[in-house]
Amino acid sequence: MERIDQGRTMDRSRPTRRHVLRTGGLLLGALGAPALLSACGTTAAADRAGNVLRVSQPGDPKTLDPQKQGDMVSMNVLINMFDTLTTRGRDNRLHPRLALSWKATDARTWRFTLRPGVTFHNGETCDARAVAFSIERLLDPATKSPIVELRFVKGVTVVDRLTVDIHTTVHDPILPAKLSLFGGVVVPPRHLAEAGDAEFAEHPVGTGPFTHVSWQRDHELRMRAYDGHWNGRPAVDGLVFSPAPNASSSLAALQSGGVDLVAGLTPDAAQQLEGYGGVSLDGHTGIRTAYLSLNTLERGPLQDRRVRQALNHAIDVPLLIKAVLGGKATETPALVPRGAFGFDPSVKPFTRSVDTARRLLAEAGHPHGFSTAITASNVDANVAEALAGLLAKAGVDARVDLLDPGTYSARLTSDNRGALGPVYLAASTVWTMDGASIVQSNVRSDRRQSRWHSAEADRLIDLEELSEDPAARARALSDLQRLMREEAPFVFLYQIDNIFARNDRPRWTPGSAGVLAMESAQVSR
Repeated sequence: MERIDQGRTMDRSRPTRRHVLRTGGLLLGALGAPALLSACGTTAAADRAGNVLRVSQPGDPKTLDPQKQGDMVSMNVLINMFDTLTTRGRDNRLHPRLALSWKATDARTWRFTLRPGVTFHNGETCDARAVAFSIERLLDPATKSPIVELRFVKGVTVVDRLTVDIHTTVHDPILPAKLSLFGGVVVPPRHLAEAGDAEFAEHPVGTGPFTHVSWQRDHELRMRAYDGHWNGRPAVDGLVFSPAPNASSSLAALQSGGVDLVAGLTPDAAQQLEGYGGVSLDGHTGIRTAYLSLNTLERGPLQDRRVRQALNHAIDVPLLIKAVLGGKATETPALVPRGAFGFDPSVKPFTRSVDTARRLLAEAGHPHGFSTAITASNVDANVAEALAGLLAKAGVDARVDLLDPGTYSARLTSDNRGALGPVYLAASTVWTMDGASIVQSNVRSDRRQSRWHSAEADRLIDLEELSEDPAARARALSDLQRLMREEAPFVFLYQIDNIFARNDRPRWTPGSAGVLAMESAQVSR
């Protein structure tokens, strides 16, 4: 057995995190100390001796069928075995992948010209027929795909062997970006017909830089480099993903050498690792955006705009970032994050003033505040407790209800808009790098997670979703942010950095979305 804090050098002159939280007015529960954890076994030792990269992330894939999942944990694994039509580069621009080029031939048709000579891992040809099959399979109700990005797509036409037309019911200006992850995966038609869905989900066959080797659910998923990849063989011979729902176990494995790279770290977990020998922390500006969703549809204080504005004034986001997130986040003024298309720098965050919050509450008929509840995943317990502490200063008694991640996710994606209570803490990864991605489900009144009905907001979303003019889209998103800033249907919080812990072996740089596409990674032996 090995303690995670062996060899740690502490700087006793620095104020402790608890001191910062107390002096900042944020009363949190006791910090969990890293547990005693065992090192990894002989398999890990063998990998360390070879050209194998071992990666840990918070969870396991839900399935290895890329069209039957819709979460980033699963996609982080699958993007290494499957290619997409387009890709988001580390420069955050859209680049060719299986599609060499694309253009809108009319308002409701996008034409994609495909890369020649691409084969699936079983030797099957990846061509226009495979692309058409993949999109039609995703859209088929029988597939029961949770992927929603292609909701405007109505069909695909094979123009020739390397050309496909994707037809939409309305103009979709960001369809190429939507095809850079979930909706853009291409699967092998012949192999699927022969193997069936169940076998395919256990032993996937894609065109990606790595091939499937084995999967022991809740333990590890192993891949090997694909020699025949169209972009050349990856630099590492093997890739291993392991789940670590408890961040401390992942960090212990990192110190013992069982894992080379830990992804999906919360700032709190990263702070626990600060100062350990042989471990480096890398922070990269991220696009994952956190907010409080306010249920304005049910009778109560949150129906009053003044109350919602008061909550935004009461929560000191810069203090929250400094005291709880270790400075590893950036304040967002109106839901759309910096770096995404449509972000308007002229829209400023709320001023942080308890006095202003109390005045607005009094004007709304709540001079002594009111009681509510904040629901959050237990992964975000510290942030949720800190938010409750800040609201208490303005007289708002916000009980914190914590759920396990599975229960939280199920309620979040259910059709019951009140399943997570009056206020819930959420975050969205804007992986398309377009403001439409975060407002599409959260704002327009007919969408699943919308808890605010505004005819003007619906009009602006229609403009930005359907316009063929980028300038018109930018104006609509700007106007939408100003409207949200005024109506405050959310408490706007921050976009969090992508935080990785690593030993001295891996060399790899992520993009803003933090997707674990490891094709470019290298390791020193």
